[in-house]
Amino acid sequence: MRAGNQRIDETSSTPGDRRRVPVVAIVLQAPAKLTLSLRITGVRDDGFHLIDAEMVTLDLHDLVTVDPDRNGTVITGRYADGVPTDDRNLAVRALGGRSVGLTIDKRIPHGGGLGGGSSDAAAVMRWTGHPTDDAGLADAATLGADVAFSLIGGRARVRGIGEIVEPLPHLDRVVTLVIPPLQVSTPAAYRAWDELGAPTAPGPNDLEPAALRVEPNLARWRDKIGDATGRTPVLAGSGATWFVHGEHSNALAALGNEGAEIIAARTTPAS
Repeated sequence: MRAGNQRIDETSSTPGDRRRVPVVAIVLQAPAKLTLSLRITGVRDDGFHLIDAEMVTLDLHDLVTVDPDRNGTVITGRYADGVPTDDRNLAVRALGGRSVGLTIDKRIPHGGGLGGGSSDAAAVMRWTGHPTDDAGLADAATLGADVAFSLIGGRARVRGIGEIVEPLPHLDRVVTLVIPPLQVSTPAAYRAWDELGAPTAPGPNDLEPAALRVEPNLARWRDKIGDATGRTPVLAGSGATWFVHGEHSNALAALGNEGAEIIAARTTPAS
């Protein structure tokens, strides 16, 4: 076993052949991403928004098994519902047409802005040996805005459209995530930001006012979290996840009865 990866030795043989040929399946960790701060610094001519963000990886992760002895994609785990198995799945696209099997054990809630799909894709790209130089990160960002950061991991300043990743020293932090039963479309949030006149938010996330316009119910969850913890929650990217620094699982437990996921997580260094 290596840190974050587990090798599973299997065997295969052809009919009539008694020789057993070892086949190695490998299990890869795909950590969640949390956007601690987000400034929108401009818009390119092609409509893509430029960002200046601080992102970290968390000890919450999916598990991606790559199995050379089969084809196709299987989704398992608590958050498997609604996750596609075709090329709408970034991890499938990250294979680049390779004939291998994927099993993705979804442990990261999807639709909450925690980058699970991007992280799954980045795990596959690391397995393929995808480069992490400037050109490699620019190529990764064409797959998804968070894929380049997920390739690097740890703590980083992320700029451009996500392709400029500058590693920062690790800071050990605990955050409590509140994932309400809501979803916010990231493209819709950016369109709303444009419509609002490209505002700079008073807090650390410029997308928060736009996300609240797209999904007004986010405000109710923000207020409940603030009342329970005595802290001002921050929206993670376009949402719908809110977070507060520190361990507040007990204070927020009642929100679980209203359909929210409450997860205490710790930041992790780059592997």
